[in-house]
Amino acid sequence: MSSVVEEIRETARQLLADGKVDVVIGYEKGTLPLKATPCFVRTAQNVDKLIWDETCENNLAAFSYKIPGKKAIITKGCDSRALVVLLQENQLVKDDLYIIGVSCQGVVDKRKIENELGEIIEATITDGKISVKGMSGSGEFTFAEVKDATCQTCRYPNPVIEDIHLGGTVEVPEEAVLFADVLEMEAKSDSEREAYFGEQMDKCIRCYSCRNACPLCYCQECFVDCNTPRWLTGGVNRAENLFFQAGRVLHLAGRCVDCGTCSRACPQGVDIRALNRKMSRDVLEMYQHESGISEDVKPALNVYSGDDPEAFLVKE
Repeated sequence: MSSVVEEIRETARQLLADGKVDVVIGYEKGTLPLKATPCFVRTAQNVDKLIWDETCENNLAAFSYKIPGKKAIITKGCDSRALVVLLQENQLVKDDLYIIGVSCQGVVDKRKIENELGEIIEATITDGKISVKGMSGSGEFTFAEVKDATCQTCRYPNPVIEDIHLGGTVEVPEEAVLFADVLEMEAKSDSEREAYFGEQMDKCIRCYSCRNACPLCYCQECFVDCNTPRWLTGGVNRAENLFFQAGRVLHLAGRCVDCGTCSRACPQGVDIRALNRKMSRDVLEMYQHESGISEDVKPALNVYSGDDPEAFLVKE
């Protein structure tokens, strides 16, 4: 057991024993290989179920506003950015929140392994090596080989807000080109982009797992569920799927923290993140704003200035 896990358990035990929080939101070993699951520890006797490793992929901020009372939450960099946005939008009360910050090296992308070995039967992680037995064979991978795409471009692996930090920090290498994936997509022709996203939308079954997993999709009634006005017919086809995904991206403009939870939650492997990344780049370029970096910086679309550029207006 790593020292970070020991620190997490001891911190959780102390917080619960002292009555400072009613629940600790963290991760426990899941029933599927290479899959941790969120857990909610309410007594000091149960803290030993808490874990911390490369399988802890869920953004726990999604549960922060659903559970009443005082809560502690184990927080990666992307989780902390989501908490900042939720605090800015008055979905959380800071006095009811105790943030246990832990730096993140990234999480495992199970799909990369399953593409080679089929459905995973057994898996172990030892010293950065992932040994896997799958339905189609066995193999060993380095963590770098199966690291989630979101984590490969993450520039905030260390929490931006926390009440206590456990373990060390992660050094972030300087990216040669920021948003290189978005620039690559923009370089394609209109027909190439249309074909790519058409293919992605054909895979979508509109199960709404992306929306349900997102920490910032907290509307009590989503626009796609409205009857008045009725935005969608309820059919599952390319056009309606794209309308849903595009609408969701627009609602996350200046808010998305690029945690990748939506893509990982998708059972069909739809490249949802490509749309979100494009919007994040546009917001950074037009408003010089990155979401969830600081509580003191107001969200991009919540601010008006007389000096705002108006290049979209045609001036005589």
